[in-house]
Amino acid sequence: MDIESRLDLLQQVGEEIITLDDLRHLLETKKAPIAYDGFEPSGRVHIAQGVLRTINVNKVLNAGCRFKMWEADWHAWANNKMGGDLERIQLVGNYLVEVWKACGMNVDKVEFLWANDAIEDMDYWKKVMQVARHSTLNRVLRCSQIMGRTEQEVLQASQILYPCMQAADIFHLEADICQLGMDQRKVNMLAREIGEKIGFWKPVSVHHHMLMGLGQPPTEGMDTIERAISLKMSKSKPETAIFMTDSEEEIQQKMHKAYCPEKQIEENPVLDYAKHLVFETQRELRIERPKKFGGDITLASYQELTEQYRKGTLHPLDLKKAVADSINRMVEPVRNHFKKGKAKQLADQIAAFEITR
Repeated sequence: MDIESRLDLLQQVGEEIITLDDLRHLLETKKAPIAYDGFEPSGRVHIAQGVLRTINVNKVLNAGCRFKMWEADWHAWANNKMGGDLERIQLVGNYLVEVWKACGMNVDKVEFLWANDAIEDMDYWKKVMQVARHSTLNRVLRCSQIMGRTEQEVLQASQILYPCMQAADIFHLEADICQLGMDQRKVNMLAREIGEKIGFWKPVSVHHHMLMGLGQPPTEGMDTIERAISLKMSKSKPETAIFMTDSEEEIQQKMHKAYCPEKQIEENPVLDYAKHLVFETQRELRIERPKKFGGDITLASYQELTEQYRKGTLHPLDLKKAVADSINRMVEPVRNHFKKGKAKQLADQIAAFEITR
């Protein structure tokens, strides 16, 4: 695959790339750059973590990158996820890998690594200390967004350590590309700022889109990143999130209640799912409706969908039903995977855990 084709795939993943010139240079000078994504194992898995992450990881692999998936169990522990129970956190990590297998992630080409295995490595802690020594406390506190926190929240000391660990992870994993969500932007910028100062490199950031929650967007003023974080799907608001083991009925009910103003394209979660999930996994979207309302139609692209919706020739309820049907087909293999054997036992254990923010 030529450089332009590889760039195109990575641009499909990255809603923001810092910087495109750096990424091009990387592809020109390194045959198989290392990309990484990290995740906090923290309970039930929604479709952004399951389906969207699978789509993105497979594209990065197809672009000729090596991919390291960092299971940030100690980070989740530091952030008090799962009540601060490390064993439970690690069980959830195993559960996530099972979800990705069932979703169709090319797991044979993904290197899964646990933060727990790095803890006894003194070189890892030296990197953490180097990051901390070259960062002010205020700079680290500004990174609290990466944990789903605000600068105003009272943080535990472990949560102050977290951004230093995450920045150090990049260099510990020898990652050339940070392929994380827009909500992780601040710590990636920290790594770019100090990487060369502490003897490493300036990693490229490929920040992927964050799938919206199904509720009405907030109206108060925020900067771009804060607003993106406020809009994203979150398991702390289960009524506005679709989970990988939701039943068909639950998916239909949640989608039926979703915010979807007539003729509105921007900040419309149902259209967001159509763009980033439906048209990424199927060639067309079929809208079924009675003849008196125009009859069935088949839309071959997201652009065609938005043109119809903006004109008002497609009703929100018809759109919701079609998108819900498509999402149900994506989720069905995962639901079935967790109905039997060891996967079911694991899912039953996770379901019994109390989820903490």
